[in-house]
Amino acid sequence: MNMSQHPIKRSLVFFMVPDFTMVAFATALEPIRIANRMLGYEAYKWRLASIDGQPVPASSGVLCAVDTSLQDERRMMAGPDRPSMVIVCTGINIERYSNKPAFAWLREEHDRGVAIGGLCTGAHVLAAAGLLSGKRCAIHWENLPGFAEAFPNAHVFADLFEVDQDIYTCAGGTAALDMMLKLIGDDFDEDLVSRVCEQVLTDRVRGASDGQRLPLRARLGIQNSKVLTIIELMDANPSEPISISDIARQVGLSRRQIERLFRDEMGRSPARYYLEIRLERARHMLIQSSVPIVEVATACGFVSASHFSKCYRELYAQTPQQERLERKYPAAS
Repeated sequence: MNMSQHPIKRSLVFFMVPDFTMVAFATALEPIRIANRMLGYEAYKWRLASIDGQPVPASSGVLCAVDTSLQDERRMMAGPDRPSMVIVCTGINIERYSNKPAFAWLREEHDRGVAIGGLCTGAHVLAAAGLLSGKRCAIHWENLPGFAEAFPNAHVFADLFEVDQDIYTCAGGTAALDMMLKLIGDDFDEDLVSRVCEQVLTDRVRGASDGQRLPLRARLGIQNSKVLTIIELMDANPSEPISISDIARQVGLSRRQIERLFRDEMGRSPARYYLEIRLERARHMLIQSSVPIVEVATACGFVSASHFSKCYRELYAQTPQQERLERKYPAAS
């Protein structure tokens, strides 16, 4: 079959960043490979790139060979081999990644009309490159608190994936599959999507706004709907904690009833559980961002850095400052 009959739909560059997650990369690449097989021709072609053209380690330690360097990609920007889409593949430790030539290249590609995507924590790189101001994006739930503080102009959501015009981001893991199935559906039709799904043994395509995490009922192993509603309220209000009395009014229970329910279902008081939610959020921010500790405290509903430090030490047996030192992430305060 000649290419005049079946033109290439998309030419993609997967830009590999050290410590990328293999599962997100594989579940982004495999759907387009299978789509080609189902179609019987090369509708999608791709290549892998790194900063220097050298193999890139995944978070598992596996080395991934690449086809081109950033210098090679720059030479191809205006030629016949220029891509129609660049997808940044990242994973853990993304907060420490800073590469001005890569950021500039992404901006230049975008300015030329190239679609830009990010897998797992790739939104962090796109935001650092200045591509997410005013844009909807998705990032892995563990990284969301720190990302939101570091890039307040980006509209980040705990969705599986987001498509905002020509910017594609997903939360990683198998969410990369859902994002790529969306892309294949837009390029072709739902019949091809269904055939790809059959090949990868998945029985449905999840929507962009499907949640990243297990539902609270499954994650916590509790069935009481009132307790679940209260925890959802706590999760949604970490920076300005709602009083237990106000929560009681909202759910139609007395404070005493809530206290008893939490003792029975969660093994601790509602106030203690709420504190642990806020401290867990603070821990993610400390590990995954350079936001000053006093700002982390404020973002997690603490009136002072000293009170925050005291509560943090009681739960995690170390201070916020020690947490940062242990993780070898430089404190910004």
